[in-house]
Amino acid sequence: MTRVIWAGLLVAGLAVPLAAQDRRNWFDAPFLRVTSALPGCAVPAPPGMTEAEMRAEAHVRAQHGTSCWRVGRCRLPNSYLYDKELLPRVAQYLQMDGRFDDTSVWVLGERRLVTLMGCVRTPEQAEQMERAVLLVDDVMGVVNQLSVGTAAAPRYRTAP
Repeated sequence: MTRVIWAGLLVAGLAVPLAAQDRRNWFDAPFLRVTSALPGCAVPAPPGMTEAEMRAEAHVRAQHGTSCWRVGRCRLPNSYLYDKELLPRVAQYLQMDGRFDDTSVWVLGERRLVTLMGCVRTPEQAEQMERAVLLVDDVMGVVNQLSVGTAAAPRYRTAP
C-alpha cells in the first residue's frame, strides 16, 4: 500500500510541471459563438491562462471586480458576477437583430465588458454590431476585435 501511495505521489510530482503549462479558463469567463455564416473566419482561442498567469491576475481581478460596486456603478458586489447571465443576452440580441446573420462572431465577457471577435462583411457592420451590444442592459463597454472579411489577420489569439 505504501508503494502505491509513493508511486502516486511521484507521478503527481512529475505531472505538476506539465500541468502548470496548460491553459485553463480558471475564472470561468463566458465565451460564446453567436453567428457562423462566414466560412474561413479564424476561430478565436477560448479564454485561458496558465496557473502562473492566473495567480498574477487574481489580485487585479479582485480589485477591478469590486471597485465598480464600491463607487456605485454596479448593483452586484463584483462586476464579474454579471458575465454569465449577460453573454447569453448579448448573443440573443445579436441573433434576433437580423443585420448580423451573414457574420461569424464570438463573444467573450469579462467585468461587464464584451469582446467581439470574428468576421463581418463591412466596416459599417462592425460598427453597427458594437453599437448594438452597447444597448444590452448591464454592458459597460465593448472591445471590437472584428475583422472585415476572412482574409485579414485576426486581431485576437486563435484556436490551435
